[in-house]
Amino acid sequence: MRCEYACNSAEHTLSRRRFLGGMAAAGTVGMAGGFSRFLQPAAAAAMNGKQKHLLVVWLAGGASQLETWDPKPKTITGGPFRSIETSVPGVRISELMPKTARQMHRMALVRGVNTHEDDHGKGQVLMHTGRPEAPGNPQPHLGSLAARFMTDESNPLPGYIHITPGGGGSGTSEAAFLGPKYNAMFVGNGQPPANTARSGWFDEPGDVARHTMRRQLNDRFATRRRTADTEAYTSTYDQAQQLMARRDVFDVTKEPAEVLARYGTHDFGRHCMLARRLIEAGSTYVQVSHSNYDTHNENFSFHLEQVGEFDQSFAALLDDLAQRGLLEHTLVVVMSEFGRTPTINQLYGRDHWSKAWSVAMAGCGITAGNVVGKTNEKGTEVVDREVGAGHLFHTMLSAVGLDPKAGYEVDGRSIQIADPAAAPIKELLI
Repeated sequence: MRCEYACNSAEHTLSRRRFLGGMAAAGTVGMAGGFSRFLQPAAAAAMNGKQKHLLVVWLAGGASQLETWDPKPKTITGGPFRSIETSVPGVRISELMPKTARQMHRMALVRGVNTHEDDHGKGQVLMHTGRPEAPGNPQPHLGSLAARFMTDESNPLPGYIHITPGGGGSGTSEAAFLGPKYNAMFVGNGQPPANTARSGWFDEPGDVARHTMRRQLNDRFATRRRTADTEAYTSTYDQAQQLMARRDVFDVTKEPAEVLARYGTHDFGRHCMLARRLIEAGSTYVQVSHSNYDTHNENFSFHLEQVGEFDQSFAALLDDLAQRGLLEHTLVVVMSEFGRTPTINQLYGRDHWSKAWSVAMAGCGITAGNVVGKTNEKGTEVVDREVGAGHLFHTMLSAVGLDPKAGYEVDGRSIQIADPAAAPIKELLI
């Protein structure tokens, strides 16, 4: 998909990916202290009793903080839109998000983000791993960590599900050294994953016999040639078989018409509804991508339409999670690879800007109604409580009960789960 208003970087060409295909090899990983080492002591017992979830809404391309979470009306950088009151007295956001404004008492804002990275690809890696991209030393993405350390092995749903427009994505290296079985599974269009319906060539007994023979052959092969790739290959088949029994979870047409209308009949509405269905069914990490916010021209016309979609669907999603009792166990994060420039260019667009932008959070482990950080009057720099991607990563892990200081060993090297130079944003955590 090509966006004429965007910068035409490689990250804005979406490639299709076959269901659970394209697995990559992984190195040998030793977990220092085992699984329990990754759980914060206070959270370990709670996680045993109640599954925690992560739901990330990814505004691909870099959404404008000035047209969303940190408006600067009546300034030279502010643009044409006003700010409006929210359900938290004194906290104002863009008038483009009236429905989200009514959900602010369930949310927290981080307005002092400075990530020092204006490249799409590098910014995306930075926000998903909490560390700058380092050639030859890839780090696991947040979704892969959640899949590895928060997902019960008996869960029939993949630990890391990424919902994208069209269901496409590259997704072959997010897990890094954790192993290819913890990469993302991509879905989209509000439909069940491809190839999860049983072929009409087999009845149920024949299908069971086929899978039994496959397992026997795999087990015999594994006794002599077991590798990370063969493990992932076997896991893929087993996971696909489990998904076949749960494919109805992915079918949003099963929702009542009034619910469909509340979320919106566009792709993003269906995808947010699917995310809620997956969380409700027990998925650990779900990411929903909304694209494309790379508004180098016509920034205001674009945000008027795109943020309108976001506002309707996100507010419905947050409200549904709260009403169903899921929000207290689900951390919801809205983020991009960076923000947009306060300066408006000659094409009425905003360019890449990582020096002062915003991230929103809600739910599990987060103090609702809180605002951390502040930018100056024109939004050009952070003037109070500046944080980076590492701080956000520490905070997200801490909120769901994972210990960001825990370590693991990779080929004899000791690596901390989160950047040791950063720390959680304590004001955000309960």
